Amino acid sequence: MADLKNQRRMAAEILKCGENRVWINPDKIDEVEDCITRADIRTAIASGLIKAKAKNGTSKARIRYVQGQKASGKRKGPGSRKGTANARVRDKERWMATIRPIRDELKTLRADGKITPSVYRLYYRKAKGGMFKSRRHLKQHMIAAGHLKEEI
Repeated sequence: MADLKNQRRMAAEILKCGENRVWINPDKIDEVEDCITRADIRTAIASGLIKAKAKNGTSKARIRYVQGQKASGKRKGPGSRKGTANARVRDKERWMATIRPIRDELKTLRADGKITPSVYRLYYRKAKGGMFKSRRHLKQHMIAAGHLKEEI
């Protein structure tokens, strides 16, 4: 095969890229071999015998894979944690996630007429005091106290 080291070097300088990015048409190597001056190389570039290959980008495939895993709840074990539990999820955020469904459930029960406004108010205050962990816990407590009939 012809030695095109010099042509490749000159083309790299003209194209303002590295020598590895210089593409020489394999079918027209004889014509490129005859290019010995910079003007000849410029002509070859203009005619499409020599081109600069596109730059390689950074692949996002691995990043997308990891993001998919994190979205499904993986990679959150003790070895991956840096901050305290409170730094990762604030107390207020955790409280809001607990109290909102409970208050929503109380409003629904009152609107459906399953509990009276006075019972609603009683349990609203208990919920504010942090007595219930979840909707289910609230309902169990109401059924045990006789304020709500057991649903079948």
